[in-house]
Amino acid sequence: MYNSYENLPEDFRLLSDEALCARAAGGDRVAEEVLVTRYNRLVRSCARPYFLVGGDSEDLTQEGMVGLIKAVREYDADKAATFRTYAEICIRNRLYSVLRAAAREKHKVLNQSISLDTPDFDSNSYTSGTNHLEQRNPEDDVIDREHTAALLTGVRKQLSEFEAKILEYYLDGLSCREIAETVGKSPKSVDNAVQRIRRKVARQLFSGDVSKR
Repeated sequence: MYNSYENLPEDFRLLSDEALCARAAGGDRVAEEVLVTRYNRLVRSCARPYFLVGGDSEDLTQEGMVGLIKAVREYDADKAATFRTYAEICIRNRLYSVLRAAAREKHKVLNQSISLDTPDFDSNSYTSGTNHLEQRNPEDDVIDREHTAALLTGVRKQLSEFEAKILEYYLDGLSCREIAETVGKSPKSVDNAVQRIRRKVARQLFSGDVSKR
């Protein structure tokens, strides 16, 4: 597996996502690895909100990767959506599935996890991949957009200026080292800020003080 985009073969780096998917469908594992490396940050950005409210970061990232690989192997270029759109849907669906399963097993923390960001893709694209939106149950609060926006608004009011900046970079999928380089702080300082944010998110969530604006 290539651990950074710069280490990818140059001829593959120049290929579009769709061209790489076509190669991967033909059994080209290098093309598949290139796409996984290219979208590693997207996986992290999808999984991180759940980590902030108590999920296991590594486990959730791995589950997100499963969704990404599914997208690479099943993407149909004839559908009316880009690969990025389809990949994000597959990643989020995988995470939602894991969270619902955890809820059914009475895993308290994951049962109360909710997403802190709003998908920016059209949920009508690839409708076969978004059927979970059509059959809501109590566990589906994990994808309630109004609840999500309210929680995030409440949490931000409790953050310092530095923590708020770290939160935005963190939810965008940057690693602690990348954030540290961006803000001119040490990785340890960034990690400490993330842990403080987690504690504040947990207090906001478990207090039930999630009021709508």
